[in-house]
Amino acid sequence: MRDLRNDRMRRAGVREERLRATAGLRSSSTLSSWRGRSGRRYIVGVHALNETELLEVTDAVILAVKRDHAGNGIVVDAAMAASDPSEQPRLRWLTKVQERGATELHIHRLAATEDDRRAIFEDLREDETQAS
Repeated sequence: MRDLRNDRMRRAGVREERLRATAGLRSSSTLSSWRGRSGRRYIVGVHALNETELLEVTDAVILAVKRDHAGNGIVVDAAMAASDPSEQPRLRWLTKVQERGATELHIHRLAATEDDRRAIFEDLREDETQAS
C-alpha cells in the first residue's frame, strides 16, 4: 500500500501543502511547504514579491508563486540563489515572473550545498517551468 501511495504522490506533480502545525498561529502565512515531483517535502518561507527581498536571498531555492481563485499556490518559475547575488539577472527574473502573475516568493534555505540546492530546484520545477 505504501508503494502505491508513494507512486501516486510522484505522479501528482509539484504542489503546495500548507503546514498543519502552524494553522492556528498568526504568522502561519509566513511558512509553507511544497511537495516535489519525487514526493519529498520542502519547507519554505513565504515573502512578498519584491526587489529588496529577492536581492538579499543567498544560498537558497526560490519559487515565484501565484494563487488561483481557491488560494492554491502555483509555481510560476523557480530559481537558485547563489552566495553572491547578481542584481541585474535577478531583477530581470523578478520582472518576468511578475508579468506571469507571481505575487509571492517561497524561499527554501535549508539545503547545505550547491548540489543539494540543484537537486531541490529540479524536484520543485514542473516540466514546463524554465530555469532562471
